[in-house]
Amino acid sequence: MINRIGKVAVLGSGIMGSGIAAHLANVGIPSILFDIVPRELTDAEKKKGLTLEDEAVRNRLAAESIQKLKKQKPAPLAKKANIDMIEAANMEDHMERLQEVDWIVEVVVENLEIKQKVFANVEKHRKEGSIVSSNTSGISVEAMAEGRSDDFKKHFIGTHFFNPPRYLKLLEIIPTKDTSPEVMSFMRAFGEDTLGKGIVEAKDTPNFIGNRIGTYGLLVTVREMVKGGYSVGEVDSVTGPSLGRPKSATFRTLDVVGLDTFLHVAKNVYDKDEGDEQDVFDPPAFMREMNEKKMLGSKTGKGFYYKKKTESGSEILELDYETMEYVERKKLKAPSVQQSKQAKGKANKLKALVYADDRAGELVWNILKPTLIYAAEKAEEIANNIRDIDNAMKWGFGWELGPFETWDAIGVEKSVAKMKEDGDSVPQWVEDMLASGKTSFYESRTSYFHKGDYVEAEINPKEIHIKTLKENESNIILKNAGASLVDLGDDIAVLEFTSPNNSIGLDVLQMIKKSVDEVEKNYKGLVINNQGKNFCVGANLMMILMEAQDMNFPELDLVIRQFQQSMARIRYSAKPVIAAPFQMTLGGGTEVSLPAAKIQASPETYMGLVEGGVGLIPGGGGNKELYIREINRLPEGASIDLQAVANKVFETIAMAKVSTSGQEAEELGFIRPQDGISVNQDHLLHDAKMEALHLFNQGYTPPKRDKIPVVGETGYATMLLGAKSLRFGNYISDHDLKIADKLAFVLAGGRVPKGSKVDEQYLLDLEREAFLSLVGEPKTQQRMQHMLTKGKPLRN
Repeated sequence: MINRIGKVAVLGSGIMGSGIAAHLANVGIPSILFDIVPRELTDAEKKKGLTLEDEAVRNRLAAESIQKLKKQKPAPLAKKANIDMIEAANMEDHMERLQEVDWIVEVVVENLEIKQKVFANVEKHRKEGSIVSSNTSGISVEAMAEGRSDDFKKHFIGTHFFNPPRYLKLLEIIPTKDTSPEVMSFMRAFGEDTLGKGIVEAKDTPNFIGNRIGTYGLLVTVREMVKGGYSVGEVDSVTGPSLGRPKSATFRTLDVVGLDTFLHVAKNVYDKDEGDEQDVFDPPAFMREMNEKKMLGSKTGKGFYYKKKTESGSEILELDYETMEYVERKKLKAPSVQQSKQAKGKANKLKALVYADDRAGELVWNILKPTLIYAAEKAEEIANNIRDIDNAMKWGFGWELGPFETWDAIGVEKSVAKMKEDGDSVPQWVEDMLASGKTSFYESRTSYFHKGDYVEAEINPKEIHIKTLKENESNIILKNAGASLVDLGDDIAVLEFTSPNNSIGLDVLQMIKKSVDEVEKNYKGLVINNQGKNFCVGANLMMILMEAQDMNFPELDLVIRQFQQSMARIRYSAKPVIAAPFQMTLGGGTEVSLPAAKIQASPETYMGLVEGGVGLIPGGGGNKELYIREINRLPEGASIDLQAVANKVFETIAMAKVSTSGQEAEELGFIRPQDGISVNQDHLLHDAKMEALHLFNQGYTPPKRDKIPVVGETGYATMLLGAKSLRFGNYISDHDLKIADKLAFVLAGGRVPKGSKVDEQYLLDLEREAFLSLVGEPKTQQRMQHMLTKGKPLRN
């Protein structure tokens, strides 16, 4: 059996197939992307004098799909250079190349007969022991393997990626009765550790787990919308974050997925079931009419929503499904909606809606009730346990809570009583659970109800949860309002920011200093990480603005000094400090990461020094740190073009460039080649901990306080000239130019000769002075106010 996947063949180069190939490239695995041979020449091919026998023509479909990866949004590639790891091929000329690969992924049209023909051809060319899988979203995996050899069947499974493969965590793995347990075990580990996925084992039933529950829930929502006379916009206003679902809620999500795709998935169940379930999976007439009229959503420009251009800008209209016309978007207004927003905690927010006696409460209850009952009815049929169902919905559909976690949140006893009052019945196993005195599906985060009792889930040892560690108070070393220092075990501590949006205020800065002091005395290393939505969105902007408006510049000067001193404590700690950023790592979040001995980042790490967007420059040492990193990127002994270094750093900060991935953060200079990227974000804290231990065991010593070469006055003039040319071309405003002037002066080292070597504190003093001068500017304060109120930058 294959014990390592070094190369993959992807059969089918559509959106899904090319997306899988892109994800493989992102994790460093080359692939061959196959498609059929075109039967006609394009006009461009005719002009070139090509024929149907030319390789460029025969590989055209796969080659075009590869090139489209560069333009797709959201980007399938973590960095554009990854495209070089994907080769184009066709399924007539190159099938013998299947001998080169360890895994063959089929992603052709959802038609059983066609898939069986493809697999018959695959069997002629694959090497013995190679793994073969189908990315089907609902066709029987068992049926696809009929007629194949024993070795094929032993190595055949379903591997259902969710689209887009780079971003959606769920990977459903579906075995057949003949699939080797070793293959399943290997693919689970490979999926988690190499592909970075959340793995759920599904049974070979229509639509598996995620699409079965998700499609049912959406069609129930449509049914209740029509039955209750709600509008599309009204439904979306209460089925998004209010229910712990993505902002795209119900119908905006459907527009992104595509109505044609959704109807196909619904048909998978409709064709195989009967009775009440089949009725639900029969979409209403207006959805079929939308499909016929190509009102499919984002892909056709019109769906449940339509973005209309007006003289004052763009306006988003919603579909009136009775008239099939687009009308002004509505929101559902009811007391419970406001009560839910004001409630603290997921459970209380849900309860405020679910049990409300108003129009919003009625809609939410009538959507949630049948979905929960359906999940319980189908639990044993579609999955091995309820935890897999919950994980499938969280990882594949972006739900904060899976159906059984949701049921726990609203209270199982209370909700079941209400269901019975409505004349509904719940599955017998739920009744039995309550009768046995167990009133929730989960006893703890890892212990769930299964066949009469609670059982412990098998957790990958690479998953470390800070919240779980903190449940044992002896693990909390230090704590204040903005941060906690927690014992990770093995003499490593983790510093967790707990402030709103993990922003950096005085409490966080104080905890950074105390944490480094504590670790230097009693631990082997420190990891800076948290498990919130984002790593850190920057400094506490509200606090800075209030101090500036009060003209309290001495206090601000003290805050910036403390910020710089805290970053210095990270840089020069006697024990290794590992920053483990993920998702939004902006402004101060990047400044916390840069001085660390090493960065261990998530694949989806969006790093950037974005202070220009609020009229400032970095004030916590970010300018100096990025400049030093750029110098140190050069090979040892190489001649340094200081101006080129300064220009690159200047451009990165002045343009507030933000990486779109961990790999792009390396291209921008935020992450060094010796830093790491964890493929699976769930393993990020573990990987950072192991890196801290590794550095300690190697005899870690902090960097020396060497003087830094700068470009001086001439370099300052060069950078400023570039900014002025942009101003003359009206690409930037006068205030943008003022910010660029301050930034150039700091990076140049002020008024010193080119090539001068200055110490860090000198550069930090320049940085702090520039920051303080800008924060007093009215236009900067306008930008800060706008960011706080609107959540986006103001260009004034």
